[in-house]
Amino acid sequence: MALISRRIFLKGAGGFALSSAALGSYAFGIESAWRLGVTSYALTPPGWPRNLPLKIAVVADIHACEPWMSADHVRTIVDLTNSLQADITVILGDFNGAHRFVTGPVMPEHWGAELARLRAPLGVFSVLGNHDWWHGALPDMRADKAEGVRRALKAAGIGVLENDARRIMTPGGAFWLAGLADQMVHRLGRGRFVGEDDLAGTLRAVKTSDPVLLLAHEPFIFPSVPDRVSLTLCGHTHGGQVYLPGIGAPAISPRNGHKYVYGHYEEQGRHMIISGGLGASIMPVRFLRPPEVLEITLGVRVGAA
Repeated sequence: MALISRRIFLKGAGGFALSSAALGSYAFGIESAWRLGVTSYALTPPGWPRNLPLKIAVVADIHACEPWMSADHVRTIVDLTNSLQADITVILGDFNGAHRFVTGPVMPEHWGAELARLRAPLGVFSVLGNHDWWHGALPDMRADKAEGVRRALKAAGIGVLENDARRIMTPGGAFWLAGLADQMVHRLGRGRFVGEDDLAGTLRAVKTSDPVLLLAHEPFIFPSVPDRVSLTLCGHTHGGQVYLPGIGAPAISPRNGHKYVYGHYEEQGRHMIISGGLGASIMPVRFLRPPEVLEITLGVRVGAA
């Protein structure tokens, strides 16, 4: 009986080890580096006219580095994004790599050359993220106040919005695209930051009654966003990177002081969508939060069913 129990135990332990190894390989390799999909949303939030259809492609948290987010992989993301044939493409910051499990950097000029291939009739726009400010192309490289990232985006023909807004004309009317500077630029201590963001100043740049879309790297600003803004788009959280059914995202959750993690939120008539992003932070691992490009459709076309 003892021998049989030992065999059963060893068989079970071996199966567990193999399963754990398989899951680890999947989380570190396949989902983190190779899975890539499109997540679609369709909504008409308050303040957005139903006769103003708009398709938005959203790219977030590229975190370029070798081998996980090479320039070739950025090219694949660009091809997928262009295939959506969106009216406008927005990028939600964090271009720099964010962990040390790398074989080398992908410098801004290299990922920028790939992002220059993004095409959208109404343009391509971006905000910056905390890692763009905190360090260079990798965490052990010197910070430059995000100047290298800005130069790469400018060279790629991508508009950078930092506490500014642009009025954009479409065949159905106009809307404002507003973008915040990052909310976590300056470290004050453990878990404490001061940003360069100025929400009030950003919205003062909105000069007409046309609807407003707000881009913000981190979702922390959402409780302060007025209902003047139809929709807020954010990244930063990576959807937690690891999602465990029945538990949630253990690394970033309400228990850890994070109210907003992933997906579509509605509070008091205000709407926000958080992208799960594309790259990784801390470690190159994802589980049940595969990299994604968002496709967001606002309004309905006149005469549509």
